[in-house]
Amino acid sequence: MKQLLILSGKGGTGKTTIASAFIKLSSAKIYADCDVDAPNLHLIMAQNIEPKRSDYFGMPKAEIDADKCIECGLCKENCRFDAISNENGFMVDTYACEGCGVCEAVCPANAVSLKPAVAGELTLYADNNKVFSTAQLKMGSGTSGKLVTEVKKQMKTVASPDTKLAIIDGSPGIGCPVIASLSGVNMVLIVAEPSISGISDMERIIKTAETFRTKIGVCINKHDTNPANTEKIEEFCKEKGLPFTGRIPFDPEAVKAINNGQTIVDVDCPSGSAVKHVFSSTMKLLFKESDGAEA
Repeated sequence: MKQLLILSGKGGTGKTTIASAFIKLSSAKIYADCDVDAPNLHLIMAQNIEPKRSDYFGMPKAEIDADKCIECGLCKENCRFDAISNENGFMVDTYACEGCGVCEAVCPANAVSLKPAVAGELTLYADNNKVFSTAQLKMGSGTSGKLVTEVKKQMKTVASPDTKLAIIDGSPGIGCPVIASLSGVNMVLIVAEPSISGISDMERIIKTAETFRTKIGVCINKHDTNPANTEKIEEFCKEKGLPFTGRIPFDPEAVKAINNGQTIVDVDCPSGSAVKHVFSSTMKLLFKESDGAEA
């Protein structure tokens, strides 16, 4: 199964809009949303499907048994995260606790223990035709990378052996969820925006993706909002030897389609027509003959 990951160096480039269009154009039966901090692919691609939800447990959190606590203060003294206070008895701030276990180890009264803590929610949308894996990280949790790994694992677990393509909508930026998304994929399509910040962030995500030695393609969304910067991005791709898969124009009809729960290829609009060319170029790159597969 080939895995195509769609990324952007910054938010607001239209990454999810393009991912949803690719899912429709490919008739993908397996796809995932790995933007666990702010997932929204389900708003378009999981309508009328009842989800299966399950708790995601990240790092354990410390708990102090007040009945056993002798208030010696060793746990607070040795906590490097300042997660323990003693204003009204010794208590743990679960948002600050990293589950390292030092407090448990130093407590002479065995009053401290590490307990499993819910850090988010895994969601699986499945019917006879498709499987969609996603998740929502709990506010304040710092285990986004681990949750992304669980989203991908859930997707692959239910994938049919004859599935040829999985499309993954990743997170913006270059942080932990992006690193976890990149692991094991066959190709990354980077959605660039022709702005100063867009170019800078595009260069950063390209450097990040290159460390994984995976195929990289670049497309430009809203290319006509700044033709000069669009040319700079294309020239950058030529200099770096990166395949350029096409341009997509700014399109008010795209906004209307998304607000109606549709993809841009569900309606007749300029961006929908352009993304078909980007999709074709991307698939040829992903399934090129050197991989032993046909486009």
